[in-house]
Amino acid sequence: MPKILDQYGKPIDTGKLSEPQTSRITALENRYLTPMLGGLTPARLSATMAAADNGDLVAQYRLFADMEERDAHLLCEMGKRKLAVMNLDWDIVPPRKASAAEKAHAEWVKEVLIDAVDPLEDLLLALMDGIGHGFAPVELVWRREGDEMLPEFLPRPQEWFRLDLLRRDLRLIDDSPDGAALNPFGWVLHTHGKPKTGYLGRMGLYRALVWPFIYKAYSLGDLAEFLETYGLPIVLGKFYQGANDEEKASLMRAVTAIGHDARAIMPADMSIEIQKVTGSGDSAPHLAMIDWADRAQSKAILGQTTSSEAKATGMGSGVADLHAEVRDDIRNADARQIAGTITRDLIYPLLALNRGGLDSLARCPRMVFDTGAPEDMAAFAEALPKLVGIGMKIAPAWAHEKLKIPEAAAGEEILQAASAMPPMLPEEAPEPPPAALAALSSPRPLAGEGLGERANPANDPLDTLADDMAGEWEPVMEPLVSPIQRLLMECRSLEEFRERLPELLATMNPDALAELVAQGNFAAALWGGVQGR
Repeated sequence: MPKILDQYGKPIDTGKLSEPQTSRITALENRYLTPMLGGLTPARLSATMAAADNGDLVAQYRLFADMEERDAHLLCEMGKRKLAVMNLDWDIVPPRKASAAEKAHAEWVKEVLIDAVDPLEDLLLALMDGIGHGFAPVELVWRREGDEMLPEFLPRPQEWFRLDLLRRDLRLIDDSPDGAALNPFGWVLHTHGKPKTGYLGRMGLYRALVWPFIYKAYSLGDLAEFLETYGLPIVLGKFYQGANDEEKASLMRAVTAIGHDARAIMPADMSIEIQKVTGSGDSAPHLAMIDWADRAQSKAILGQTTSSEAKATGMGSGVADLHAEVRDDIRNADARQIAGTITRDLIYPLLALNRGGLDSLARCPRMVFDTGAPEDMAAFAEALPKLVGIGMKIAPAWAHEKLKIPEAAAGEEILQAASAMPPMLPEEAPEPPPAALAALSSPRPLAGEGLGERANPANDPLDTLADDMAGEWEPVMEPLVSPIQRLLMECRSLEEFRERLPELLATMNPDALAELVAQGNFAAALWGGVQGR
C-alpha cells in the first residue's frame, strides 16, 4: 500500500488519526482554565511576558483569556475584527494551468466543505483567535463516512501548548521537557503573522494590548474609589453630652442602616443629619486614562477609532471613508492568512486521505476569499455602451467580474431588455412610401411555384423595398453623423468628447430619421400580414 505524504513530503501514520492526539496526553486530562488577574501588577505582568519569551506560555495565555473576558471594549473590538472575515464569500480554486484531475479535486473539496457537519464558519471563527493570541489550534478528528474520511473541528486552548527547547516550534504540554510534537493531519494550526525576532511567544496583538489593559484597570479602580468618596452624601449622627459606649454604638448602627436601608432606630434625644458634599474632586484624569486605553486598543485591533466611538469627528465623511479603507485592508490581510492555513492544514489532508494524486502542496487547490468590492453599477451602465461604441473590445466576463454579477449558466433563463419602440396603432401608422405600396400590391407566389421571375429570390418585394429606401438614408443621416465625426476629431480625450457631445446633440433634428425608420417598420409589418394570409 503506498505511503501517504504530508504537506512537507514526509510519510504519515494514518493509524493515529482515529482519535484525538490530546486524548493520549495525561497531563491535559485535568487541566482547567485558571484566572490570572488576581493581584496583577506591572511587575508581575512583566515577569509573565518574560516567561513566555523563555518558552513557558501558560501564564501569558491565561492572562490573555482573562483580558478578553473582563474588558468589554476589548471583547467588542476583537469581535468586530473576527466577524469581518465571516462576511466574505469564499471559493476553492484549482492551481494555474490546472489539469482535469486538479479541477475535479477543487470541485470535490468545495462540496465537502459546504456540506460539512461542522460548518466551515465555526472553523474560521476559531482560527481568528490567532489575531490576539498569536496562534489558534484546532484539533481534527477524522471519521469515516462511506468511502470518505471527513474531519470534525475541536478548538483547543492556547495554554495547552509550550515551546520546544529551541523556542522554534509549538508543542503540546506533556511529561517530557520538550513537549509532544503535533501529529500530521491532526491539527489546523493558524499562526497569525511572523513572530518578532523569531520568538513564537511574542506573536499576537495581546502582547501590545496588555499595557493599555492594566493602566485602564488601575484607572477604573481609582475612579471607583473616587465615586465612593465623593459620590455619596455624608450621614452625620449626633449624640448628647455624656452618652455611654452602648448608646454611641446604637447611634452608629442607626447611621449605617440609614446609609444602606434608609431606615433605622435610635434614642429619641439623638439626631442624624444628611449633609450635602460641597467640595468635590476631579474625575477627569481617571476618565482621560480610560479613554486613552480604549482608543489605543481600537487602533491596535482595527487600525482606527471611528467605528468604536459615537461622536462626530468634525472633519466630514472623508475621515470615516479613510478609516473604512483601513479596516478593509486589515480584513483582507486576515483573510489571506486564514486561506493559506486552511489550504495547508485542511484541504491538502482532505485530498491526500480521500483522492490522492497530489504532486505537492503547490499543486493543491486553494481557498480564496472574495475581498473585492463591486464597481458602481450606474457608472458602468453609462460608460460601457459608449466605450463599446467607439470600438473598444470588452469581454463580457470582465464586466461580470467587476460588477460581481455571476454569468448565467448554459440554458439558464436570463433577463432581457423590453422592446425600445412600442407597437403602433393602425391610426398612428405613417404613410408608406410608394415603393412599399407597389411591392405589396404585387401578387403573392402560389404554393409550388418554383420557376419563373416570381419565384426568383432576387426579385423579392422586401428586397425591392430595401433598395428603394437605401437611397433615402444618406441625405437623412449625413447631417447627424458628420458633426459627431468632426467633434470626435477635434477632441483630445474621451472626457472632453463626453462633455461637448450633449451640446452638439441639442442642435440636431432627428425627426426625418425617425419618420424614415417608422415608414420602413410599417411597410415590413404590412408585408408580414400579406405573407400570413
